[in-house]
Amino acid sequence: MIPWLLLLAYFIVLFACLPKLFAKAGKPAWAGLVPGYNLVVWNKLLGKPWYWLLLLLVPGVNLLMLIIYNVNTSIAYGERELKQHVRMALLPWVVLPKLAYKDAYTFIGPIPSGQRKRTMAGQWGDAILFAVIVATTFRVLTFEAFTIPTESMEKSLLVGDYLFVSKLSYGPRMPMTPVTFPFTHHTLPLTKATPSFTSWFSLPYMRLPGFGKPERGDAVVFNFPEGDTVVANYQNQSYYQLARMCGRKNLLEKGRVVFSAPDGRKVAFPTGGILVRPVDKQENYIKRCVAIAGDSLEVRDGLVYVNGQPQPLPGEGQYAYDFVLKDGFNKKTLKEQYDITTTDVQQEGDRAEMPLTLDAADALKGFSNVVSMARENKPRGTYGARDFWPIFPNDPRYDWSEDNFGPLWIPKAGATVQLTVDNLPLYRRAIEVYEGNTLEVKGSDILINGAKATSYTFRQDYYWMMGDNRHRSQDARFWGFVPFDHVVGKAVLVWLTADPENGGFPMGIRWKRLFSRVR
Repeated sequence: MIPWLLLLAYFIVLFACLPKLFAKAGKPAWAGLVPGYNLVVWNKLLGKPWYWLLLLLVPGVNLLMLIIYNVNTSIAYGERELKQHVRMALLPWVVLPKLAYKDAYTFIGPIPSGQRKRTMAGQWGDAILFAVIVATTFRVLTFEAFTIPTESMEKSLLVGDYLFVSKLSYGPRMPMTPVTFPFTHHTLPLTKATPSFTSWFSLPYMRLPGFGKPERGDAVVFNFPEGDTVVANYQNQSYYQLARMCGRKNLLEKGRVVFSAPDGRKVAFPTGGILVRPVDKQENYIKRCVAIAGDSLEVRDGLVYVNGQPQPLPGEGQYAYDFVLKDGFNKKTLKEQYDITTTDVQQEGDRAEMPLTLDAADALKGFSNVVSMARENKPRGTYGARDFWPIFPNDPRYDWSEDNFGPLWIPKAGATVQLTVDNLPLYRRAIEVYEGNTLEVKGSDILINGAKATSYTFRQDYYWMMGDNRHRSQDARFWGFVPFDHVVGKAVLVWLTADPENGGFPMGIRWKRLFSRVR
């Protein structure tokens, strides 16, 4: 609340001062009171190019631009020492009225480019600051670079791929946490868990128009829906899954993660603290959109059905296969001939397990050392004997597995679902967390925002995202729907790629994949 009050106070001061500042510069005072036009006049007085005005429209960037405008105003009205610039940057509420209303300050204009006596540090500082502003604007409005850190999309997208993600495809989402360290996502460089953003100033969700919305088959980058809360020492795992497995009390009060050792003992490790992140600072994931808002989805024996129609696995997608062998596979041969990642091949005795494309599976089943090969297919009820249910909706009333899941209806903006105590687990997080309602269950009654409810109308679209590497992907089958306000953009181009098993960059560059379109 305080940051918003300070920002409101700044604009009040600015509107009160611009007419006087304009009059001192020989411009009509009334121009300072006309929203939009006053920015144009102010920009001309400071001798800045027209495109600076466009940067004022970008959330986050515009806050930095206003500081730059303030400092340049102090320069134009005679304050040209570093300490004066610092004072203006920190206290514009005090300095702007002084420049406007004290007769001692007159308009002398910006420093002519030919007369500027700047130190090398000052010149480099200006260049770096402006480069940061332009690059940030580009990242917010058009394209952003991402990397593939895990194998959940192999072999469609590979570990070591560097992608361009189009913000224009679904509409650029404006920053909701604009005060952040440049070119970071959620953590400061050289630290493990120090936030790179401040949460005391935030903006509501807003998205500019785009070319469309996510469609079935799109490779979509989005903020991990369960990433609002993170265990610092286990950031690649869902806090909620850990809480179900270890107990929320252990994580929050005792500060430890409890795992079961192979011999049955309980082993505890420190959490490193619990981190809370806003939507736009939650971890970036990339998955395949397999169902859109309003669809009905089901997985039968590993095959996805949408609205009753089978959806074949993408051509480079993978299932996991179990082998019984006469003798072990040669991992080097598998890598060289079939591009099977060596760390994916798990062998013990006469057994082996690995994810394979359909073509690779057809080839391997003919190997002379293969006694039998079977695709993994976990039946319903696989997790019924456990102490927690890892498959969405993480409730004992639903005995689903990765391979046999649903049917499930995907919420759509404006559509209404009838609610019962039995189907509430499917939609509770969407209603309560993603759409910001309070929800209670009292006996057989469901209370939303304190009122008894038998139905709910959704306010935004949701999507179902799955990895192409079906048995090596933590995806919507484990944590549910992806709200549209979590969607970042569409992966469109692999601009660089290097195989970490072949030495990474530059030795392991995959030359044939450079500048290839994401399918």
